[in-house]
Amino acid sequence: MGGDFQPQGHVQVLMNLLDYGMSPQQAGEQPRVQHSGGSTPQGQQGRGPGTVACEPLIPDETRQRLADMGHNIAKTDGVFGGYQGIWREERPRRYFGGSDPRKDGCAMGY
Repeated sequence: MGGDFQPQGHVQVLMNLLDYGMSPQQAGEQPRVQHSGGSTPQGQQGRGPGTVACEPLIPDETRQRLADMGHNIAKTDGVFGGYQGIWREERPRRYFGGSDPRKDGCAMGY
């Protein structure tokens, strides 16, 4: 992940891990949303509310609910970001890895 999507993608994966108890693999495989056109993490000021794009696996009902809440929904066939991660548990000590199917890569550690 990079650019303006990097913090958005990281938070979505982290929420899947912490809030929904997913494994690193499950957390990275979930469909994502991307906000663009607003203010950026680099400090560039937006000129409006921007748009929300949803990956293809986001249900139409979810898109409609977001639109009903006032969000501008952009149509896209693309996917957002790429992720590899390793989760460590202490007792007993063990590691779990995950690699995003959107891109090449693998989770490795030593």
